Amino acid sequence: MRLRALLDTDSLGLHLLGGEDELDRTVRGVMTTDLRDPSRYLSGGELVLTGLAWRREPEDSERFIRILAGAGVAGLAAGEAELGSVPEDLVEACVRHRLPLFSVVEDVSFASITEYVVRQVSSERAGDLAAVVDRHRRLMTSGPTGGGPEVVLDLLGSDLDLRAWVLSPTGRQIAGSSLAGSGPELPAELAARLAGEHLAASRAGRRGPHRVTLGGATYSLFPIRHDRRDLRETLLSDWLLAVEADAGDWPEERLDLLHGVTQLIAVERDRRDAARTVRRRLAQEVLELVQTGAPPAEIAARLRVAAPVLLPGLGAAPHWQIVVARVEWDGGDLPGGPVAQALLEEVLVDPGTFGPEPSDRIAVAHTGDEAVALVPLPAVPDDSGDASATGLHADEMLTVFQEPLSRGLADDGRLTVGVSAAVHSAEGLRGALEEARHARRVAAARPGRVCAAGHEELASHVLLLPFVPDDVRRAFTARLLDPLRDYDRRHRAELIPTLEAFLDCDGSWTRCAARLHLHVNTLRYRVGRIEQLTGRDLSRLEDKLDFFLALRIS
Repeated sequence: MRLRALLDTDSLGLHLLGGEDELDRTVRGVMTTDLRDPSRYLSGGELVLTGLAWRREPEDSERFIRILAGAGVAGLAAGEAELGSVPEDLVEACVRHRLPLFSVVEDVSFASITEYVVRQVSSERAGDLAAVVDRHRRLMTSGPTGGGPEVVLDLLGSDLDLRAWVLSPTGRQIAGSSLAGSGPELPAELAARLAGEHLAASRAGRRGPHRVTLGGATYSLFPIRHDRRDLRETLLSDWLLAVEADAGDWPEERLDLLHGVTQLIAVERDRRDAARTVRRRLAQEVLELVQTGAPPAEIAARLRVAAPVLLPGLGAAPHWQIVVARVEWDGGDLPGGPVAQALLEEVLVDPGTFGPEPSDRIAVAHTGDEAVALVPLPAVPDDSGDASATGLHADEMLTVFQEPLSRGLADDGRLTVGVSAAVHSAEGLRGALEEARHARRVAAARPGRVCAAGHEELASHVLLLPFVPDDVRRAFTARLLDPLRDYDRRHRAELIPTLEAFLDCDGSWTRCAARLHLHVNTLRYRVGRIEQLTGRDLSRLEDKLDFFLALRIS
C-alpha cells in the first residue's frame, strides 16, 4: 500500500505534518516502538508508530530520525498522548531527512492502525493469501461468533497446510491449529524447549523467525510482541508463534503473511491485557489493606467483591494463596516489579491447562521491585477434607518454568519466587504474605537464575540460612570443607562426595557403601580421613549437623 492511502481513512486519525512529496512510498509493514535505537528491528519499508517516550530533549529527534531514515522506513506516525502535540524539532528533523511525518490523535490506538496496515499490506502483497488474513481479523473478535487465535491458527492449517501454536514463555499452549487426525497439542516437554530456544535466540539479539530442529521436526519461531520497550521488560511475558515448518525456504509473501498474523495476535493479546486491569486493581486494593493492617472484616468484604470476578460461576468462597516474585537485572537499570507482574500473570497457570482463560483468574499487583499474586483456589476439599491440596507448590512451579525462563534471563537476570500455604479467611492473608516473602528470601539464597521456595520449607533449618551474613557463611564453610577440597584436589580422593552420601544415608555404613559402590572398609577409611583433616567426629550429632549445614550453605 501507499502512504497516501492512510490519509484517505478518517478513522485512523492521521494528520500529515510533513513529507507530502514522499506519499507514494510503499508501506511493507508496521512497527510500534519507543526505543531510542530501534534499528535492529527494522528491515525497511515500515510505518513506524511511536508514543515519543524516547524523546528527553530536542536533540533526541535528530538522532532518532537519522536512524529511521538510515533503515529505510516508509514514514513515521507520532502519538499526541505523551506530549500533547508533536514537537517542532521532530517535524524539522523529518523535513531534513525527507521522512513523511503523521500525527495520531489521542483517542486512536496504535493497535487500530496496526490492524489496518497489516490487512492492507497483506492484501496487496500476498494476493489470494490476503483472504486468510482478512478472515483472521474478522474471527479474532471476542464472543460467540469469534474464536480468537485458536480459529486464526486453524485457518493457517486449513488454508496454508501449516500446523502452528501460540505458546507462553514457559511453553504453555495458549492456542493451536490442527490438521486432520493430528490433534492440537504439543507435548509439554517439546513446547517448553521451543519456548526456551525462542527466549535464548531473542536475548542473543537474533531477528526472528528463529529456526530450530527438535525431535526430527523443524520449527520456525515468530515473536509476538505487543510492546517495543527494552526487550528485557517484555520478553519474559511475550507470547510466541511456533510453526512446524522451515521458514528459511519460504517466499517473501508467505513471511509477510506470518508476520501479519503475529501482529493480529498481538492485537488480541493487547485486548486481553486490558481486561486484566480490573483484576490488577482488586489485587492492589487487597494487598494495600493487608499491608496496612486493615481489620479482617474490611479485607473479607473486599475478597467477597473479588471472588466473583476471579472465580466466575463458583458459588463458594475460595481459599487463597499468595505468590511473591522478584526479577532483578544486573546493574539495576530496570525496575523489577512490572516485569515480575507480567511474568506471574503468564506462569501461574497449570501447564496442562489449555487456552488463555485460566490466567484471567489470577490477580497480580506490584509494588517497588516486588510482584504479589493473589491466587484463588476453589473451595473443593479432597478426600481428607483438606482443600489446600489443590494449591500451588513451589517445586512443581520450578519444574515448569525453570529451564525456559533461565534462558530468557541469560547471564544478567534473576527470578526468585516464594509461595505461601493456602488460607481460607481474611485473617490469614497477612501471615500468608509474610510467609511468601520469607520463602522468596530462602529461594534468593540459592544459586541459579531461577529459584523458588514454598511455605513447607519455612519449618526447616533452611529458613535460617538466608539471614546469616555472607562473611560468616564463608568462614564457616571454609573452616569445615576447605581441608577436604584441598585433599580431593591433590589426591582425587572424593572426600566431599563421600561426606554428602554418608550424611544423606543418615550415617549408615552399609547403605552408604552400597550407594557409592565401595567396600565398607574403604568407606571407613575415607570417613576416618575426613575426621582427621577436620578434627571432627562423625559419630557425634553436633558434628554431623555442622557438616550438613556447611554443605547446604556452600
